[in-house]
Amino acid sequence: MNNHSYDRWEANLMGNDRTFKLTLSGLDCANCANKIEDRVNRLELVEEANLNFSTSQLTVLIKESALKTDVITEIKRIVKQLEPHVVVEERVSTQVVHKSSCCGGSCSSHTESHHGQAGHSHEHSHKTLDNESSSKVFSFIKENAWLLLGVIIFLAIHTFKPVGILEVVLYGVSYLLIGGKVLLTAFRNITRGEIFDENFLMMVATVGAFAIGEYPEAIAVMLFYEIGELFQSYAVNRSRKSISSLLDIRADHANLVTESGTKEVAPEAVSIGDLIVIKPGERVPLDGEIIEGECYLDTSALTGESIPRLISVGEEILAGCINTNALVKVRVTKVAGESTVARILELVENASSKKAQTEKFITKFARVYTPIVVLLAVLIAIIPPFVFQVNFSTWLYRSLSFLVVSCPCALVVSIPLGFFAGLGGASKQGVLVKGGNYLEALNHVETVVFDKTGTLTKGVFKVSQIKPVNMNESEFIELAAYAESQSTHPIAKSIVDAYTQVIDTTVLSQYEEIAGHGIKVFVGDKEVLIGNVKLMQRANLNVAEVDAIGTIIHMVVNQQYVGYMVIADEIKENSKAAIAKLKQHGVSKVVMLTGDHEGVAKKVAAELGVDEVYAGLLPHQKVEHVEEILAHKTKDKNVVFVGDGMNDAPVLARADIGVAMGGIGSDAAIEAADVVLMEDDPMALVKAINKAKQTSTILYQNIIFALGVKILVMILVACGLATMWAAVFADVGVTILAVMNSTRALKSKK
Repeated sequence: MNNHSYDRWEANLMGNDRTFKLTLSGLDCANCANKIEDRVNRLELVEEANLNFSTSQLTVLIKESALKTDVITEIKRIVKQLEPHVVVEERVSTQVVHKSSCCGGSCSSHTESHHGQAGHSHEHSHKTLDNESSSKVFSFIKENAWLLLGVIIFLAIHTFKPVGILEVVLYGVSYLLIGGKVLLTAFRNITRGEIFDENFLMMVATVGAFAIGEYPEAIAVMLFYEIGELFQSYAVNRSRKSISSLLDIRADHANLVTESGTKEVAPEAVSIGDLIVIKPGERVPLDGEIIEGECYLDTSALTGESIPRLISVGEEILAGCINTNALVKVRVTKVAGESTVARILELVENASSKKAQTEKFITKFARVYTPIVVLLAVLIAIIPPFVFQVNFSTWLYRSLSFLVVSCPCALVVSIPLGFFAGLGGASKQGVLVKGGNYLEALNHVETVVFDKTGTLTKGVFKVSQIKPVNMNESEFIELAAYAESQSTHPIAKSIVDAYTQVIDTTVLSQYEEIAGHGIKVFVGDKEVLIGNVKLMQRANLNVAEVDAIGTIIHMVVNQQYVGYMVIADEIKENSKAAIAKLKQHGVSKVVMLTGDHEGVAKKVAAELGVDEVYAGLLPHQKVEHVEEILAHKTKDKNVVFVGDGMNDAPVLARADIGVAMGGIGSDAAIEAADVVLMEDDPMALVKAINKAKQTSTILYQNIIFALGVKILVMILVACGLATMWAAVFADVGVTILAVMNSTRALKSKK
């Protein structure tokens, strides 16, 4: 596979003036979406186009010589031909904050609700809901007036039972009123060479049934089909709304601090450096730094972590999180369009642009499958009557019923929706997957390669052991902290941090830093040597080898050895459990790459259960090791590299799947990786694989269920054991059930 983050399409999505997005409102036919995408891709001025049926969003990359206005005009023409009711609108930004259900905060009731007048707001909301309900009912009646009139005539025929030519005429009128839209669409598609779709199949089946005198059944089947289409449209739109609401973690206002007090404004109206107030219970509207107060922050919307995190003055606060308990004042550091939540939503939305192999296969399958089934239907209608001299109308009816079953809508609709739901569900767990292709690839992971520092370990040096000789621990750490207080080395800082007391640097004299060895300094009247084993050897002292995970720091006072301490990059709590879980999920090998010393690396690897470890590596050497692993991997299996997303960009890009750990707020992580684990925890990779397997299971359920029911009903219809009613259920009913099943991918799997 080897699709990594630096390919052309991803680069263009991340921001290119040749890339734009269009929203196709009212698009509820997946097969039509595929046709639109195909036609747009064939435009001479278009380099690449991708229509995401789940979001009704068309992303277009035009050629350098093309004018965007010309391309949009052509796209509108194509959509008008294929789906006349669909409205095409350009999306200026995917980071536009949603308006409140009231009126965007501009009406008087909205303002009054913030001044204690809840009664008026409550009454206003009820009126709004009533008006919306009435509007929806009126709109439904208006849009389906001909269908309703056809139903009334159909019921009148069965009530009054006319005979002769009147009966045939009324049945004909009822049929045209109920199925007119399907017939017109089928005829229009035929004139453009678009023959094999659900409209054509329904037209042939019901016109054929009408021709052989099965008037009630022809009308009833067309009616059932239209009702099924309405339910299907409702199910798809409801699924889209479920996913959208799940991902809608943006605040709809910000409390801007002004000279005259606090003012409620849209997040887009706030600039970098402005001060905002975040009240208890409010969602954080913009990234910033706390300058006053402290609060517990619910970060579950971004990281999937359910336990609130305490943040105080000087710490970063990110948009999308919820302030749970106390008012804080924040200085804004990023505008709305560049905030963490905006980038996350953009990423999830763009993820569906990268289609998985299953999705691509279903699209190709539908193009081949329908013509084959139509041919079989023709054979069913012709061969038995002519070969076995049986009743022609009976076999024609079976053939027509067979046609109805053949529509592949269940798969064409539910598969892309399932992938989109899986991507949305993963994001709620703090796992951002950059495409359905990567979500699918996570099902077939053979080798996981971890960077050590900051990925399996915390990346923060800490004193883990103190072993003094003829000296107590407090005196040992005090002398060590004083000796190291002038050094900028991370290890020196960890020793000073372990002391926790104020250091009086006036007692220090004759400070000397010995490169690659350690430090020599006088602390008061005591001569202190502190450093590695090489420094001890330089002082003609033989020290025993220490068996410990970490860097060993020895200390000598007045030429007397007084002990050592261990400085360790602490292993993350879940690292060992995550590696064990990965192996349970079928990962055959876990590898660790690090720039650390070999001794430390091997001890960490042994403790965590890592299969292979390579130490002392520079960034380009990590790439070489990953390339070696890729060269020997099993076909159709994938190699995952997990790093911090900042220093490992080359190797993240080289692996089949690059995973950035702890990418919250990090531009480098989001841009470099194929999967971003917002929570700084290796167990999040297990969550990602769980979500991939859950989504895959749901999609295979849909495929097996849809094809299984269709094949069964085809056999029953061909044998005369099922009617056209069963055929319609095998088409529309199965589609609705498959769509409902797809939305289960939104939910977490433990």
